[in-house]
Amino acid sequence: MFFLDITYNYSMPAPILATKLYLPPPRPGLVSRPHLVAHLNEGLASGRKLTLISASAGFGKTTMLSEWISLSNILHPRVAWLSLDEADSDPLRFLGYLIAALQTVQPELGQPVLAALQTPQPPPVAGLLTGLLNEIANLPKKLILILDDYHVINTRGVDDLLDFLLDHLPPQMHLVIASREDPDLPLARLRARGQLTELRTADLRFIPAEAAEFLNRVVGLNLSEAEVAALEVRTEGWIAGLQLAALSLQGQADPASFIQSFTGSHRFVLDYLMEEVLHRQPPHLQNFLLRTSSLDRMCGPLCDAVLGNPFQPSIFTLESLERANLFLVPLDDERRWYRYHHLFGELLRKRLGQSLTPGEMDELHIRTSAWYEQNDLPFDAFRHAAAANNIARAERLIGHPAIGLHFRSVALAILEWLASLPQAVLEAHPRLLVRSATLLLVAGQTTGVEAKLQAAEAILQTPEPDAQSRDLLGQVACARATLALTRYDPATMIVQARRAMELLSPENLPFRFTANWALASAYLFQGERAAALRASQAGIAISEQSGDTFSRILATSTLGQAQELENQLIAAAETYRSVLTLFGDYPQPNAEEALLGLARIHYEWDDLEAAETYAQRALHMARQYDRAIDRFILSEVFLAQLKLARGEVEAAAAMLAQTEQTARQKNFILRLPEIAAAQVLVLLKQGNAPAAADLARRFDLPLGQARALLATGAPAAALALLEPYRQQVEAKAWQDERLKALALQALARYQNGEKAPALQALGEALALAEPGGFIRLFVDEGENMRLLIADFRASMGKSPHNLLAYADKLLAAFSPPAQSAISGERSSHQKSEILSPRELEILRIIADGLTNEQVANRLYLSLYTVKAHVRNIFAKLETANRTQAVARARELGLMQ
Repeated sequence: MFFLDITYNYSMPAPILATKLYLPPPRPGLVSRPHLVAHLNEGLASGRKLTLISASAGFGKTTMLSEWISLSNILHPRVAWLSLDEADSDPLRFLGYLIAALQTVQPELGQPVLAALQTPQPPPVAGLLTGLLNEIANLPKKLILILDDYHVINTRGVDDLLDFLLDHLPPQMHLVIASREDPDLPLARLRARGQLTELRTADLRFIPAEAAEFLNRVVGLNLSEAEVAALEVRTEGWIAGLQLAALSLQGQADPASFIQSFTGSHRFVLDYLMEEVLHRQPPHLQNFLLRTSSLDRMCGPLCDAVLGNPFQPSIFTLESLERANLFLVPLDDERRWYRYHHLFGELLRKRLGQSLTPGEMDELHIRTSAWYEQNDLPFDAFRHAAAANNIARAERLIGHPAIGLHFRSVALAILEWLASLPQAVLEAHPRLLVRSATLLLVAGQTTGVEAKLQAAEAILQTPEPDAQSRDLLGQVACARATLALTRYDPATMIVQARRAMELLSPENLPFRFTANWALASAYLFQGERAAALRASQAGIAISEQSGDTFSRILATSTLGQAQELENQLIAAAETYRSVLTLFGDYPQPNAEEALLGLARIHYEWDDLEAAETYAQRALHMARQYDRAIDRFILSEVFLAQLKLARGEVEAAAAMLAQTEQTARQKNFILRLPEIAAAQVLVLLKQGNAPAAADLARRFDLPLGQARALLATGAPAAALALLEPYRQQVEAKAWQDERLKALALQALARYQNGEKAPALQALGEALALAEPGGFIRLFVDEGENMRLLIADFRASMGKSPHNLLAYADKLLAAFSPPAQSAISGERSSHQKSEILSPRELEILRIIADGLTNEQVANRLYLSLYTVKAHVRNIFAKLETANRTQAVARARELGLMQ
């Protein structure tokens, strides 16, 4: 039985904010600091793990790093950059951005970890880091990761993450941290071990010569040596202070007097200069700076919307501010998006809060929200609506189809806002209660869901609810159907899903899909496969109509399951592959079902390598879910069966024992029969038929009981079990079980001496199996099945028949073609080890002129697997192309 995902709306992973990964170019008119560049290069060349640049705000930490990168050309292609903000204090978000930064240098790095981070309850960070570090250790070239503005991190979790990273950092990576304060890391230990390079305030402050170059050459003030020295003393070489002073000095008639009065600590100096800078700007520019400071990032059209009636198009103002070095930081190469220098922005926002009334502040947020909504950025629109305390607008935006409620960060942010609302507000807005319940389900939580649904239902229940209330009641029913899925309660799922379909508005496609999907899942749980297939097809139609990608993923996954159960392996494989295509390069854990389906199919096609690859990926995905979800059990059972197919009997037994223990500990009772079915096969391989028979009886496994009877030499008893079971599954139209029963019936009749009926039953089974390309279903039954197929093949003679070629393929899978003797330097044993049986088979087909795609279709392999085999063949035979490979194989006697 298949377990499907619990969600309502899904699309691709939230895009990383690329501007945080932007490698800042050197500023025009840079004051060169070669001694600091040399110090950083020396730390890198010596193999130290960490470079720390720690100084107060405005000491040029980011600028220094930018110069280092630009002057050290050999480093530039291998430098990853991450600008941090307070939201990155979440260890999982931090890790996600860290990997995104690394991928700007090494695109494939950390993809499994990124996928894990999209789950409702990701695994422990230490486990994720271990996999990431292993990937880094295998990199061919060294890379540098720079974390800028680390001081904004305010949780111990991120510090612990970096502590672990540094403790196990491979030599292929060097870490650089820029911060206003020392991070809570074991700096003393790193320093004692010679693993730390440091630049601090004393290193970064401008010396008089650098201050003179900045003030006179870069800014163009033409100050005297004494004036420069005085200003350098007043600012103590503080670069931001010098920059602010330079802005204030522009246009001063008496620079000396200004410098003489320029005293005080950094904080007071900054306050004074900010006043001087702002007061010297025209009124329209002061208004622009203050009102746009409410934005995390800005572009011309957004600023126009916030200001309402700007003095000039805001894009021109932004370009002017950048040219004037007025603390504006470009966020892209096109100079479209900007942000204020953090320190400058903080002070502007403080001044804004002092100069506007709460109502005026709310109006700014509403204008910002409206612009974001018009530009298809609904989550940003929601954030500003919530900041303005506009309940109605925020409530509407939560329902926007593109807001991305499946994203953990989005769901948690909205849940946090909902939790902050007074109960009276929630009761006045029952839609918010329903949203809160559904978002809890999306986040993988069930506690409190029913209570919220009951509260909403109590408000909505009236003798004659209006259309809006009916739709909300339909959403309540939808949530209850999903809640029932977590309890494997198909009866309740069907009742609630049907009620939802009756109540939901025809236009509410996301929830109508969810109800339909819950219905299909319930039918699968009950074994009503035809009904599940119809519901799946209806779900695909709804998802295509709505345009919602994840709805289509869920519906298509369910269709793949139904096709697989109908023995339509080729169609199912294509369906599952289309699911992975919809997921894109970073599949979510929900891809586990498609991956495991492909593993099962490739196993049946005797492509064990591809089967293992897909199964391992499926297991990795399944383990990202909440511990209360049992999907990983299926992958573990499959991998144990794969070990059994390879002859690793004891390893399979041990793996299944551990899986059974886990299932019992977690009360995954519904998975025990599937585990037992695999354990029966292991016991039979171990020669313990009585134990296998007992286990099969306890779990009511007819096929397992039949195999145990055949193993004990009781084929008549096996037939007595198989005939009623076959009739039962035929009545239910369970095509997969019918095929298995027919194959075992043929084997039982063969062992019972009924050769003619056995051949007839086998012919029926082969006719059913051939279109799907089944191989392991027959091979796994062992030597007696091989003999039966050989007799069947002999009975066909040379008559043209599609089953003749199919029987040949099956016999080849039992026993690869014998290899001829080899002359020359290699012995027959050495020759047999040159190419694997599968590689020999592919090479023979290649010799007939077939393309890789045609080889894949003939052998029921993936194109990727065929290409991998061909590469291996070329490498082993030391050839560069197909013609050379075939000639070399014939030379060695591998082929005739």
